[in-house]
Amino acid sequence: MKYFIGGIKKYADFTGRARREEFWMYTLIYFVFNIVIGTYEYVSGSSWLGFVFAIFMFLPSIAMGARRLHDTGRTGWWQLIGIIPLIGLIVLIIFYCQDSHDDNDYGPNPKA
Repeated sequence: MKYFIGGIKKYADFTGRARREEFWMYTLIYFVFNIVIGTYEYVSGSSWLGFVFAIFMFLPSIAMGARRLHDTGRTGWWQLIGIIPLIGLIVLIIFYCQDSHDDNDYGPNPKA
């Protein structure tokens, strides 16, 4: 949960780096919240809570992805490759799974 809260605290911080563990734990908790909210909406018949959650979490998720790409030595703009159907998503997941690079333009290695 500390990774998710850390991602929220860096709401629109597109600088720095995020390790794989931080990124994937943030993604997992985000996914679990989406399932819980979706289940609640299905049971209650409402549809506004998921929309509000998606709007609120849009910027932190983009920022977390940019910091993860910075850790692999790429600019955050590489997230736009996800627009390309299927192939773009696969390439983006491969980038997210790569190991941290040594010190680069985006800061020191967070593993060090």
